[in-house]
Amino acid sequence: MIIGTPLSQRATRVMLLGAGELGKEVIIAFQRLGVEVIAVDRYENAPGHHVAHHGHVIDMTDRDALLALIERERPAFIVPEIEAIATDALAEVEKRGGTEVIPTARATQLTMNREGIRRLAAEELGLRTSPYAFADSVEELEEAADRIGYPCVIKPVMSSSGKGQSVAHDAETLKVAWEYALAGGRVNRSRVIIEGFVDFDYEITQLTVRALADGEIETYFCEPIGHKQERGDYIESWQPHPMSERALSAARDIAQKVTGALGGRGIFGVELFVAGDDVYFSEVSPRPHDTGLVTMATQRLSEFELHARAILGLPVDTALRSPGASAVIYGGVDAKHVRFEGVPKALAVPGVDVRLFGKPESYEFRRMGVAVASAENIDVARQRARDAAACVRTIVD
Repeated sequence: MIIGTPLSQRATRVMLLGAGELGKEVIIAFQRLGVEVIAVDRYENAPGHHVAHHGHVIDMTDRDALLALIERERPAFIVPEIEAIATDALAEVEKRGGTEVIPTARATQLTMNREGIRRLAAEELGLRTSPYAFADSVEELEEAADRIGYPCVIKPVMSSSGKGQSVAHDAETLKVAWEYALAGGRVNRSRVIIEGFVDFDYEITQLTVRALADGEIETYFCEPIGHKQERGDYIESWQPHPMSERALSAARDIAQKVTGALGGRGIFGVELFVAGDDVYFSEVSPRPHDTGLVTMATQRLSEFELHARAILGLPVDTALRSPGASAVIYGGVDAKHVRFEGVPKALAVPGVDVRLFGKPESYEFRRMGVAVASAENIDVARQRARDAAACVRTIVD
């Protein structure tokens, strides 16, 4: 891989579609490698806009607008970072040639729709999953929930970070779950997935990297990441999560099969449920995962650096440097242009770093930052991360 000089005719240019906190870290990783970056998002002053060479605000679900921007900027690589994208436009760009979609246009289309990836995993690859069904109306939802049983999880087929996800405990709660799912979906589509509960012991993210080695694609694994969720969104993560050798082997086998079927290069966040030594596939994201923010404290190369290196065809290293943990810093209020207090106190906690994302608007449960901590073991690291995150408070003038 030959890397050109940014802002020159020979620049190596990467376009990120989605410039939130994860995209921002990917942009920084590319910047350190001398790559020119174009950050695109649906709102002004997204975190990634702060650090990219170029920033654009468009509706990425608008096929024509997206194609026009790609034609104007002519990047060598397009890196989708969110779900709300006109994926048919990416397929057209890939077909034309000259621009590589990461990991591939097909992988982007499949993983940005829960139906596509669930059918691939369960029906084509034969992987163990929770019981599931799809519904296009409240009536179909009621029928599916009766078959699957209660409680069950209702999700939009296209959403992220738990948006629109809820648990229905009986038939009386289904209509509310249906309306919540439609409101939380990334696109205006009246379709949901119904998932039966798996009686699992814990859930992990298996970060999986597909990268070049001696001209061939090889698969690499990070140590498993454990996490805790509320409202369908992660609030803590830690690495490495303890697992039996058999469960870890099964998790990596599933991750390799899914990512191999999707193809391409880059990092994938494979979400799995673990019950004893049995492992169930849940979801996969073909990009850095929010629970993987912990890797900024634990690995020699964070998930963001691994993604950038894999995309560029550079060597990767998934080695763990130290046990560690992350804890989310929420906005706590609905307001614009907030300030933060308590950062010095948070940084005084041993082994801690704080990342404030710079989002222009705060919501009560919007992720505005994260505390990451390293320690001799994950229990100490989790406590440090929680303590540091609790120090940071939002100020509204």
